[in-house]
Amino acid sequence: MQTKLTRLLGIEHPIIQGGMAWIADASLASAVSNAGGLGIISAMNANADWVREEIRKCRTLTDKPFGVNIMLMSPHVEEVAKMVAEEKVPVVTTGAGNPSRFVKMWKEAGIKILPVVASTALAKMVERAGVDAVIAEGGESGGHVGDLTTMALVPQVVDAVKIPVVAAGGIGDGRGMVAAFALGACGVQMGTRFLVANECTVSDAYKKKVLSAKDISTMVTGRRLGHPVRAIKTTYTNAYAKLEADSNYPDEKLEEFGVGSLRKAAKDGNTEEGCFLAGQIAGMVSREQPAKEIVDEVMAEAEKLMEGVKWDV
Repeated sequence: MQTKLTRLLGIEHPIIQGGMAWIADASLASAVSNAGGLGIISAMNANADWVREEIRKCRTLTDKPFGVNIMLMSPHVEEVAKMVAEEKVPVVTTGAGNPSRFVKMWKEAGIKILPVVASTALAKMVERAGVDAVIAEGGESGGHVGDLTTMALVPQVVDAVKIPVVAAGGIGDGRGMVAAFALGACGVQMGTRFLVANECTVSDAYKKKVLSAKDISTMVTGRRLGHPVRAIKTTYTNAYAKLEADSNYPDEKLEEFGVGSLRKAAKDGNTEEGCFLAGQIAGMVSREQPAKEIVDEVMAEAEKLMEGVKWDV
């Protein structure tokens, strides 16, 4: 299946793997790229040396295009932004902000730029800056979320910009992909489904949380601090929500309560103090599989649903 996204990025299938902090490393990224999608390494809050090492490791595992997700709120964002240009990474996705100040440098390095956006305003802003496409991510997704749902956000972003739009949030199978096409997107980004890929190095406890999740197993916390995130309901998230609702509990202490919680979930498998980020489609994820099998399943279902349908994607 060829779409504007596959032609733009030189990939076989219109699937981007989400840049999940503490999870999306060279192992997962290379597996998704080898499966025909676009694998993504998460730069999270890491320094340039760590990210460079993952990039070079990924290049030993795949000769296909892959990308790096840069969180613009990272304290190391300047050095990481320069490093990906030096390494001439094929694709950069960005989150938590406006990447406009880096666009010229990345374009000169031949990098395709796809910012994650949660509003039409930001989509139009980054289009003016010269990015290649945008990823419109709805609040159904895991991790940092906006207010709009994917169903409401994607068509409005499609109408607001002339560059290609990728849909993200609440997509985990071929039905979600076809729905994204119907909304005007030319591809999808999936994160939660890849949490249980065999090549994902996240803790076993994390995978078990996803596999046992139901439709109402996630919740959003962090709105009070201005950076809401969606995670699986646990002892930790319930405790956080209780503290967040207490107006007498200081913001600084609430911030401290969240420090390191994702690492504790992803790397340590700490079910008491860990924050297990996942999207609302976690209830649809039923088994651990190789990344290639996940990609092939999604594509086969989408292609079957689209038989006889002629869409310009």
